[in-house]
Amino acid sequence: MKNVKILCPTGHLSFTPLEPESFLRGCEQGPDFVIADAGSCDIGPRPLGADQHVSHAAWQRHDLGIMLCQSRRLNIPMIVGSASDTGTNRGVNQFVDIIREVAEERELAPFKLAAIYSEVPVEVLRERLSEGVRIEGLGGRPDADEDNLDSTDRAVAVMNAEPIRAALADGADVVIAGRASDCALFAAPLLNAGHGPGVSYFAGKLMECASFCAEPYMAKESILGEIENDSVYLTAMHPNQRCTPESVAGHSIYERENPFREHIAGGYVDMSNCVYTRADKQTTKATGAVFVEAPVCKVKLEGAGKVGERRLAIVGVRDPETSARIDQAVDWSRGKLSTRFGPPGDSYEIYFHTFGRNGVMRDLEPFAPRVPHELCVVIEVISKDERMAEEIAALASRNLFYARLPGLKGTAGAAALMSDEVLVGEAGYRWTLNHVMEVRHATELFSTSSMTIGKN
Repeated sequence: MKNVKILCPTGHLSFTPLEPESFLRGCEQGPDFVIADAGSCDIGPRPLGADQHVSHAAWQRHDLGIMLCQSRRLNIPMIVGSASDTGTNRGVNQFVDIIREVAEERELAPFKLAAIYSEVPVEVLRERLSEGVRIEGLGGRPDADEDNLDSTDRAVAVMNAEPIRAALADGADVVIAGRASDCALFAAPLLNAGHGPGVSYFAGKLMECASFCAEPYMAKESILGEIENDSVYLTAMHPNQRCTPESVAGHSIYERENPFREHIAGGYVDMSNCVYTRADKQTTKATGAVFVEAPVCKVKLEGAGKVGERRLAIVGVRDPETSARIDQAVDWSRGKLSTRFGPPGDSYEIYFHTFGRNGVMRDLEPFAPRVPHELCVVIEVISKDERMAEEIAALASRNLFYARLPGLKGTAGAAALMSDEVLVGEAGYRWTLNHVMEVRHATELFSTSSMTIGKN
């Protein structure tokens, strides 16, 4: 089997622009492929449900442009997955358009592009459900039913390596894929080169976030992976970074429910017996991954649906008496809202985020101060009626200003409104699908369109 070198410039393409210096340094190391993931469910359900990208278009163009020009200069394939943050059909088409525009501007020679689509119409899922197919909930969620599908605006399936392998085997120079397992992007060319699924998906797991597997921490820097037999060699491309056994092993358990398992459609990578050793100053060798094939192939589904319009109000609290009893102040505000609008539920939802105490981790915060020095209370209201959302946000914030707390002697200054204005936020969405569904084969829910781009 052939040794394969893969250059990865970023862990989430265009979330912020990639750093070109280390990427160009990596291009001089003779890579066989340039690969980057461009999406994540970490950004929450709104981008998927609303079918919008959160990465700025200028940054998308920056990252895709430099990757395309260098991969074409080197005459090596380029693979990008989860296009435009969520991997919807719109996202794939948007990236294809950017590739076409850059190719025309730079007058690149013709090349073959494969666009792989992963959006699944809700009606298709409804048909599967009516046929008795189980759509199995993950992470404690119940199985999907008609109510789940009724509340879903958009859904995508998460592909493994098979659709990408097929595109590469068909001669694609550039692959723009919809929603994909991060590690599948890297596994596809390795599997085509004859490497086993264990080391192939393992390499992808280690490389998916680029320089996150190196130290010291530097975001958006490139790494080079060389896959030789059952070993993965990872080298940091920034001269002041290094891939160490500790940093690589640490990244192998990153974002895992089970730190030793990486699941993909059709099985999982068992990393429980992996060994990480230093190869040189900037390189670590990783071995020992084993692929465990599942008896059936289940593809992950992600879906999101709109809940309502969002309005925000921001209140500062510096008064120590109010800070010490902020929960009472919030309860007083909630009570006044319930009197006027009824309790939260079908008509509205309201959240008080208390930054300075536990605004990030809420009840999981282990070090919440008894009396914070100051608080920033962000009031978030979601309602199908935007005028109602605005009124509730305004009243909730002013209720904090006027909160009646026993023993509080001041008549003003207990809270400070950042502005009397209620801020208009993006609409609120929630995850409706975090499920898996059995399929007959791994390519079943995906379609590919091929085209030639560039000038003769």
